[in-house]
Order: sequence, then structure tokens, then C-alpha cells
Amino acid sequence: MAVPVLLAVTGAPWEADVVRRAERAPGIRIVRRCVDIADVMAAAASGQARAVLLAEDLPRLTSDAVAALHARQIAVLALVDPSDTGEPSGGEDRLSRMGIERILPADVSGEDLGRAIVDAVESGPPATVSHFAGGFVPFSGSMVANPEQAGYDLRSGSGRLIAVWGPTGAPGRSTVAVGLATELAARGVSTLLADADVYGGTVAQLLGMLDETSGLAAAARSASGGSLDVEVLARHARQVAPHMLVLTGLSRADRWTELRPTAIESVWATARLLAPCTVVDVSFCIESDEEISFDTLAPRRNGATLATLEEADEVVVVGSADPVGLTRLIRALHELRAVVPSATTRVVVNRVRSGSLGSSPADAVAEALNRYAGVQAAALLPFDQAACDAALSHGRSLAEAAKSSKLRKSLQQLATGVIRDRLS
Repeated sequence: MAVPVLLAVTGAPWEADVVRRAERAPGIRIVRRCVDIADVMAAAASGQARAVLLAEDLPRLTSDAVAALHARQIAVLALVDPSDTGEPSGGEDRLSRMGIERILPADVSGEDLGRAIVDAVESGPPATVSHFAGGFVPFSGSMVANPEQAGYDLRSGSGRLIAVWGPTGAPGRSTVAVGLATELAARGVSTLLADADVYGGTVAQLLGMLDETSGLAAAARSASGGSLDVEVLARHARQVAPHMLVLTGLSRADRWTELRPTAIESVWATARLLAPCTVVDVSFCIESDEEISFDTLAPRRNGATLATLEEADEVVVVGSADPVGLTRLIRALHELRAVVPSATTRVVVNRVRSGSLGSSPADAVAEALNRYAGVQAAALLPFDQAACDAALSHGRSLAEAAKSSKLRKSLQQLATGVIRDRLS
């Protein structure tokens, strides 16, 4: 039985020849000619095709569209200008980064075209893989300093992704993320700090940076268009220290649609090659939006958070040391284990102080976490409002504004633990 195919090569100079060869190709049947990607998506939703053959310059083609087609078990193939011979062209690289696995010259014979489409349908959608290779790109003209201190191999490009997450109630996720990234960078481990909070990111403000332009949103747009590589990602980030880059977050919460899960996954895959360590501040909410929506292909507000938690090598779970904060933390740990069972967690309890937890708050925290969440050990950060106020008022990290504070020293220990566990 012939494979039903959608054809979208409108406007290409070789359109007529391709249409003629495709209509005669063995094993396939052209069921519809589409004028743009919206037409392709509408036809795909009707269930009338199992493959899509499109031109490389099809307007508004993005990685999200490719992922949506793959989700419907539709193979995606692309045709590139036959005049681009020799080394892979920029167009092929862009299509490859979008997730299109099979890319053919537009002058391919009808027999080869039919065979490629049939093989693509039989093989199924490609697995999600990184299309980048090589070592880490240095931040400023010289090789990344001392990556071996964190157990990273420069030749493999296997950077570590650490997500900083926690329950609602502002337990201090951003403070911990900034502090952890700063301390890693201070140890010579080149670090990328990214703000992926879709409800109200504050990393830029904490570091005294203007956030009119979101570095992460710009990187996500490049990823959707297939143009993201390590150099482009580095240009979207801002260097705030010799070994630290920052991808600023959304300036307004209503821009959350700019951070699509497919694009975010591509950003993190590229970040692993840019820096030995990437620290990501993510939102509190991990509710699956599909459960409250009939349109499973609609944008998901929590999609970026869920994608980050699933991709992370380690999730630093931040809670607050008070009765309400601990209750939320314990519930959040159970929720995270249910939503992302594979997550490797490190629990951090912030704002530890005498008061609502009695005269021995550390013992109270340890007992509650062990009894109700099965957590044997947690990092405890002392409540140090003066240090936080000093850092915030100057738009600096604790390492710069309050280097001798108790909170800063505890964050140093946290960073040391992250590096030590990587080596163990």
C-alpha cells in the first residue's frame, strides 16, 4: 500500500520537477499539496498522511512544528537546493537541528525519493539527540579554566545541567541558583546561569542587569529556527564574571509562550557544550497543562519547567525552614518523584533560624524530612537577611557584596558538595 504524503515545496524554483517526480515515485502517494506550515499542520491533524516532504525554506518552519508532526507519528523529510554541493550547507545544519533526520537534494530521483520516504515511515520518528559535537567553547578567548576540578572531560562536551526548583511560596530558589552558580564559577568551573522561571524570573534583577531583552527567549527562538549552536548561545548570554555567563529570563510573565519545551531542550543540549556546568532557575509549578486542556498540542506554560527537570542531571530542591515551608517542601518532593521519577535530587533548606521550629531548627528540619520524605541529608542555609539586603541593594552576588557572611559560606559548601559528588 502506497504511503500517503503531504508535499510542501511552494515557491521553490524546482517545485514543478519535484512534484512531477514525487507523483511518479514508487511506494508513495501525494494526497495534498500544502502552501505553508499552517496548511501542513492542518492536513496532518486530519490524519490523512504518514509523511511530509517539504522545502528547506518553507516559511515559519520551526522545531516545534517538526516535533508536533513527529508526535503524530508522521515522518518529516526535507529537500534542499541541489546547487549546494560538497560540504553540508547551512540549510542542512539548520534542518538537522530542527530534528529533521532525512535531508535530500531536490534533484533526487523518483526511485530514491520513494525509497527514502518509505524507509522514514518504517523507521518511525527519530530519537531526540544532540546534533552538536566537539569540546566546550571557551568564554573569553582562552580555554575553560580547570574543568577537571568538576570531573568534566573537555573532549566529550558532557556539561552538567543542574535545575534549581522548589515549591510555591518564594523559598529562595533564585537566591540559591545565583549563589550556586557564582560559587562554582569562583572555583574555576565555567558556569552558565539561566533564568527559566515563566512566572516571574528575578535573576537579572538580583545581579543588577537590565532585562528588557531576554537572553533565554532569544536562544529559544534561535533553537526553533534551527540556527542555535554554541557560538550563537554564547552571544545571547552576558558575561558577568571571568567564568560565568548569564541567560536572562522573561521580562514579563505573559511572554511564557516564547519558551517552548522543544526549543528549551535544544538550548540545554547546546549549553552542555558551552560550559561544564549549567545552573537553571525554574518555576515552582509542574502541573501538566494537558490535563486541563483538550488541545494537547497547545502551548504549555509549565512545559519549559518540566522539560528542564527531565533533562537535568540533578535537581536542587529548595524549601523554607518554617512549618508551612517544610510542609510544602515535603509535598513538593513527593510530587516531583511522581512527575519526574528519574530525577536525582539534592534538598536545600533555606532560611534556617531559631523561632517557629524551636531552639534546634536543624534537628527539627532533619527529623521532618527523614520521617515524611525519606531524605537522609539536606543542605541547610542560615537566615541572613542583612547579607541578602546588601547583595540586592548593590545588584551583586553574595560573593561580591557579603563575602564573609554565613549564608555565603554555606553556599560555598553547597558548591563544594556538587563538585565532590560529581567526582565520587
